[in-house]
Amino acid sequence: MNDEATNTAVTNIDVASTESAVSKTLVLGPLLRHVDETSATIWVEISAPGVVEVLDSQASTFTIAARHYALVIVEDLEPGVVIEYDVRVNGERVWPAAGSEMPPSVIRTRRSPARKSPAGDAAEAQTTPTHTSSVLLGSCRAAAPHEPPYTLELAFDDEGRGVDSLWAHGHRMLEQEPASWPDLLLLVGDQIYADDSSPEAKRRIEKRREANGDDLEPEIVGGYEEYCWLYHEAWSPPIERWLLSVTPSAMIFDDHDMIDDWNISESWVSDTRQESWWAEHAVGGIMSYWVYQHIGNLSPDRLRSEGLLERLEQVDDGTEILRSWAERSEEFTPVPGGYRFSFTRHVDGVTVVSIDCRNGRVLERGKRRMLDVDEWEWICDQARSAEGHLVLATSLPVFVADGLHDLQVWSERVCDGAWGSRFARLGERIRRALDLEDWSAFGISYGLFVDLMEELLAADSSPLSIVVASGDIHFSYASRIDLDSGKVWQVVSSPIRNALVPPERGVIRFSISAFGRRIGAALRRSCRAPETRPGAEMVVGPFFANNMAELIYGGNRVELVIEHATPGEEGRGDLAEVARIALD
Repeated sequence: MNDEATNTAVTNIDVASTESAVSKTLVLGPLLRHVDETSATIWVEISAPGVVEVLDSQASTFTIAARHYALVIVEDLEPGVVIEYDVRVNGERVWPAAGSEMPPSVIRTRRSPARKSPAGDAAEAQTTPTHTSSVLLGSCRAAAPHEPPYTLELAFDDEGRGVDSLWAHGHRMLEQEPASWPDLLLLVGDQIYADDSSPEAKRRIEKRREANGDDLEPEIVGGYEEYCWLYHEAWSPPIERWLLSVTPSAMIFDDHDMIDDWNISESWVSDTRQESWWAEHAVGGIMSYWVYQHIGNLSPDRLRSEGLLERLEQVDDGTEILRSWAERSEEFTPVPGGYRFSFTRHVDGVTVVSIDCRNGRVLERGKRRMLDVDEWEWICDQARSAEGHLVLATSLPVFVADGLHDLQVWSERVCDGAWGSRFARLGERIRRALDLEDWSAFGISYGLFVDLMEELLAADSSPLSIVVASGDIHFSYASRIDLDSGKVWQVVSSPIRNALVPPERGVIRFSISAFGRRIGAALRRSCRAPETRPGAEMVVGPFFANNMAELIYGGNRVELVIEHATPGEEGRGDLAEVARIALD
């Protein structure tokens, strides 16, 4: 296959004309998910059971709660080309819809990596990209229409969410050639807000609550079907839908994909499990996460080795199979239930290791960990085997400002009894009230993370660069961390669309100020905790407006670009560059 027909600019597109053009057979998608040198996976939701076909590859649908999905695995592709594709259901083309004026959907296969010489020459032992590739990074995206009052800032209207950065990137991509598009969309948490329902989903939930006599507030989704409504509202608008059909994507959940402060502490778990609505909410969240986000993260080999997708395809209704799996996965939280949500992606000499630091936490006093021993060892193995550049994606930042770091160290020590049992209970309340749950609030895991960085930097075949990519905290920055063996960069990109109001921004600025550092240090010393400050130098930021960051790789270099979403002309989102630095 060749790419001559699709290697052209896509300009002057009438977006509005495509809003109602998609066949009703195709409910959602297509989403282009895992892509490597010779294969790709395409995810769809359709209105009835059937056979879905992409580029002569087929997949039967699987059914969950009366909804029908397919993940088509396309293989034997040529490396390094752009391939136009359509989607057919039972032989009938459903994407692109007849009359659509959107650009064609394409798969851009990865280039074949450099190989070691037969003699094992050390100079060729690493994969070094000589071309440019990029990873578009973001988190915290509240879905809402692209019109007032939703495009206003929250400070000016209670319904305001600002301009959507993902939407703005889609508008720009319409005017670019495929070679200029990001090679991976890396979403590091809060793809949906299951505890703060989006506008249309909230209206549907309110009607459902009224009809069923349910008194659960409509901001909290009640189960699988309502989670589906959130994904539909987030991914159905035409610009985002097209962007997701042409950009490979990788996603990991954070708390709002389930509920605010998910697994922040042992007392939170105990309190929340007593809520009558929690069991259905939690199982529906895990089920929907696997269907809408997680299976697309996985390579064809891992999908086949796990076998869950195949089991679902072989039965008429897979609801109970998936529900049983979800109950087992959630039942043991925060003690690991055995399933690994973490995964690895490769993009032209860049290895992305995405870390689940939510579902598998250990919350026992004195033994807190972001993830259990077995999964952490798997993360270490993936990082050690990475060639070229390394990105460690974790929804919560590892390296934060010194004052905030010390505050979280203090929180953990007090919760563990450093000030006595009475203050331990108070410490738990403060931990939950102030969201003290970054890696520095899990001291064992933070120390292990730093040890891994030192090990990687000191190795003979150390990565060309190490970037820790995170989200969650609703402001963006880049910090350089100078360790004994070299440097690591912490890049935070948050929010895509859900900016803080000015008073909240003031609290953040105070926490990272010199005075905040002194207060943090005093608190840490008061509980006799050792100093573990990263000494992170914030090189750019903090930025509070809706934004996304892009990591651009070429040869041995990596460049960071951060852009704010701004109102554009004629209802089009625009992007304003606020930072561009070399991470060297």
